[in-house]
Amino acid sequence: MKMERQQELRRKFLRMGLSGLGLFAAGSVIPYKSSIGKTPDSSFSLIETFGGLLPPDENGVMLPHGFRSRIVARSGENPVPSSKYKWHDSPDGGACFEADDGGWVYVSNSERPNKAGGVGALRFNSSGEIIDAYSILQNTSLNCAGGPTPWGTWLSCEETPNGLVYECDPFGNTIGKAMPALGVFKHEAAAVDLERQVVYLTEDLPDGGFYRFRPDHGLPDLTSGKLEVASVLEEGGRKIIRWIPVPDSQAREKPIREQVPGYTSFRGGEGVAIYDDVVYFATKHDNRVWAYDSVSGELSVIYDAEIAKNPELTGVDNIVISPAGDVLVAEDSGSMQIIALTPKGSLIPIVQIVGHDRSEIAGPAFDPSFQRLYFSSQRGSIGDNKGGMTFEISLID
Repeated sequence: MKMERQQELRRKFLRMGLSGLGLFAAGSVIPYKSSIGKTPDSSFSLIETFGGLLPPDENGVMLPHGFRSRIVARSGENPVPSSKYKWHDSPDGGACFEADDGGWVYVSNSERPNKAGGVGALRFNSSGEIIDAYSILQNTSLNCAGGPTPWGTWLSCEETPNGLVYECDPFGNTIGKAMPALGVFKHEAAAVDLERQVVYLTEDLPDGGFYRFRPDHGLPDLTSGKLEVASVLEEGGRKIIRWIPVPDSQAREKPIREQVPGYTSFRGGEGVAIYDDVVYFATKHDNRVWAYDSVSGELSVIYDAEIAKNPELTGVDNIVISPAGDVLVAEDSGSMQIIALTPKGSLIPIVQIVGHDRSEIAGPAFDPSFQRLYFSSQRGSIGDNKGGMTFEISLID
């Protein structure tokens, strides 16, 4: 019975998230339970089952007890013999998409410059076997992060001064298409709020903006609309975002962030994701994770490395949200970890890669069943763009 209970608890880890855990609790996380409308499931504890991270496995990955890793793709190598696609260099932002046959697709950006970037995809069957690999976007530059849409496409973002957002079909049935209405700037990531009919966008610059796109004809039409930039005001002791229209989203005469004198700059916008009316995004130059309540308009900080005596989390980058509302943050360098910030204020390392000191973790994404977690080490153990490695974390049967 004890073994069966442990196995069930481990399965809940990815199915329901990490809320309620007391592992590695730290005061550097600012509790944000009040920012989340739903109360996460905390009826069980995995402390006794998981403990901390175990020593590195054969792939150099430290994991909690009961989990395993496998390398599903390496830059320059063919993931499956039947495919002609060699996995791209510099794998970055990614996401998973459900297939009709019970399988799924994991898409991954390639952060290569000079039109050598794009997006690759791994196709899995319902048993988790890789059955195909292919490109869904080519001839773009520095495809960094992006975001999945509720209607099943991938938004790939170019991190260049003249960068665009491309909407891509994860299954490769149509060619990825530029969506210039989402602005011309150094894009990082995107998150779609279907209920409010907007797309949130981050900008990877030390004085970058935080943006909101409102389509003219409603989602999923991204071909035209109004781009707005955040201006943060103090109201009654709270920080409130007011959205200011951008005069020229195509940046024909000057960069977008220079067109609105009242905009608020954020120090290197990175990953962005939405959970239950709250938009979470990271800024790398000050190592913060922010929470924007889209109902009240309030902006708050839920993690700040500067107030932590010995910060566990540094180099904040890509973000993915668990089903229970835990904010999983991947590190760009730092300790090469993925760390969960729970609504109760705990900070929990769930993955660490050893021997990849000149790399970064990118593209964390759950499969549709939340039983597997995918991510990449962008430069791998050799610390080079051609050394990228993409991993899968799953339960031990």
